[in-house]
Amino acid sequence: QVQLVESGGGSVQAGGSLRLSCAASGYTYGRYCMGWFRQAPGKEREGVAARDGDGSTAYADSVKGRFTISQDNAKNTLYLQMNSLKPEDTAMYYCAAVRSFPCPTVPADFGSWYHKTLSYGYWGQGTQVTVSS
Repeated sequence: QVQLVESGGGSVQAGGSLRLSCAASGYTYGRYCMGWFRQAPGKEREGVAARDGDGSTAYADSVKGRFTISQDNAKNTLYLQMNSLKPEDTAMYYCAAVRSFPCPTVPADFGSWYHKTLSYGYWGQGTQVTVSS
């Protein structure tokens, strides 16, 4: 059973930075698509950034150029570096993993990624990010 534990959320002013971490354990053999989703109050959960096992990445248009997803395989940890934060980035951020599913390569594929992860993947408990203006 894959377990994902996020950390690093908090409150910052607009323009600030945060780095989220996701410690993963319990992997079985296979290729995983790892990534971050977020959900703001009253809104649907949306994909933010995805990273495939070969290192390829994809970002939502709203965060492209500001957020960076990376992974430290030695530490089994996924990161999301968030710079130039905006109030609209305020949300609960979730780390997720789904096995044997190709990661999205463009934002248009984020919807199918979300539904596949919802049905067959693993989720962390979430970490809150609040950006004040």
